[in-house]
Amino acid sequence: MTDAIVSFAVKQLGDFLTQEIVDRKNLRTRVEWLRNELGYMQSFIQDAEEKQSDDHRMQQWISEITDIAHNTVAILKDCNLKVGAPKSGFFNSLQTYACLCSREANLHNISQQLESLKQRVLDISRKRETYGIRNLSNSAGEGANRGPNSRSIIKRLRRATSYVDQDRLFVGFEDVTRTLLAELFKMECRRSVISIYGMGGLGKTTVARELYNSSKVMENFRYRAWVCVSQEYSTSDLLRTLIKSFRKRCFGDELKIIEKMDEEDLERYLREILKGHKYLAVVDDVWHKEAWESLKRAFPDDKNGSRVIITTRKKDVATRVDDRSFVHELRFLTPDESWDLFCKKISHGDGYNNWCSAGMLDLGGQMVHKCGGLPLAIVVLGGLLCHKERLQEWHEVKEHIWRHLKNDSLEISFLLSLSYDDLSGQLKHCFLYLGSFLEDSLIDVEKLKWLWMAEGFITAREAKMEEVADHYLNELVNRSMIQIADKMWDKIAYCRIHDLLRDLAVQKAIEILIYHRRILNSREN
Repeated sequence: MTDAIVSFAVKQLGDFLTQEIVDRKNLRTRVEWLRNELGYMQSFIQDAEEKQSDDHRMQQWISEITDIAHNTVAILKDCNLKVGAPKSGFFNSLQTYACLCSREANLHNISQQLESLKQRVLDISRKRETYGIRNLSNSAGEGANRGPNSRSIIKRLRRATSYVDQDRLFVGFEDVTRTLLAELFKMECRRSVISIYGMGGLGKTTVARELYNSSKVMENFRYRAWVCVSQEYSTSDLLRTLIKSFRKRCFGDELKIIEKMDEEDLERYLREILKGHKYLAVVDDVWHKEAWESLKRAFPDDKNGSRVIITTRKKDVATRVDDRSFVHELRFLTPDESWDLFCKKISHGDGYNNWCSAGMLDLGGQMVHKCGGLPLAIVVLGGLLCHKERLQEWHEVKEHIWRHLKNDSLEISFLLSLSYDDLSGQLKHCFLYLGSFLEDSLIDVEKLKWLWMAEGFITAREAKMEEVADHYLNELVNRSMIQIADKMWDKIAYCRIHDLLRDLAVQKAIEILIYHRRILNSREN
């Protein structure tokens, strides 16, 4: 959180330097010094944040830096309000001249406030040396993801720009897919519903997608569609998504007509499309029985073996969607399956890794055991560790986990938060931005990268911004912070973020906003 706040302050100082009111030599010198010093301090924040849970001095040091960053932003905002650039024109010039004394006094006052901040920064720098806080971006053997150094980004771009294909990480559940495939092809003519339920992160969507993309399913169900419901939904929007998914291609006039249809027209239109055809529909992430009730009338039963797959976290939803539905409770992974998934994750899908020492594998086994067979926890843990190539780093992760065990097992919320804390400042910004997208929404990757660049999250000087944006995207995928939704020409076209990770992004963004408001309110009072 501190890293993001300091980064924002550095950006504001850089923008401030482009304004005419900074022409005064003393003021410009102080602004430049503060910008450079805060930028330099960013490289030390990661180490301090990792140590703060054990050392109250670190907590105080981080708090002081955060306070300075907030004070900097507040001073600049105050300056822009009180001191404007001189207006052109004769009468405006007279007015400016009349207010010159007041303007000069304000500039002097702002310059003095910046000088006061400088003294505080110098004091904090001395404490850094006393507390032994390291510059992680310059540490030998550390991953380049630790710091914003553009040179290190280029090295990473040269070395590893690929992502882990999630299809290669489907581990376990082979027995589950066999059971569900048998149910899909069961000699039952009526349209039937298959419900898959289990807790978040267990792999319901992954199993459903494995079935959906099965070659046997594609051969037998020529009409297929996928729709995500989520907690907040619009029945009309869900019906439009189903129509477009079944039709595969909707152009021009048809799209305009669909957008203008009301719920009843959409329902009737979908029934006409599916009439007489054998189809498969996946209705993913259903939270309320009413969501299915509002859709099921659009699925005709022509007694031709059509099927609907529903995934949900709630047992009562799974059991009540249809009187004769097949209900499957998804199990946790076995210890062997958990280890297999972890090994594939840290080795980028190959199942082995030649840089993992025996000590690392031993530590990995202990940590995987605490994940309790939850696939999301295992892949996030693997994503966290696959960037750490020293045994000491694995020991540090294990110590963090052991301090936060609950009933001798690892809480997924803590592991997700630990993975977020391990991101560099820029990656944190990019990840937090994903919280602005709707739950379960498909995210256009090209659009996302341009949005990151427009927001100023991509600040490479020696590499093309598009290359760095690609690197950040692949880094988040490899860390299992986002998921690949669709590919085109072997490149990621669409991505999505798991509900639990989106909740984390929203929570962290709110924490930053609340802290920012508290500091500003304390200054105003």
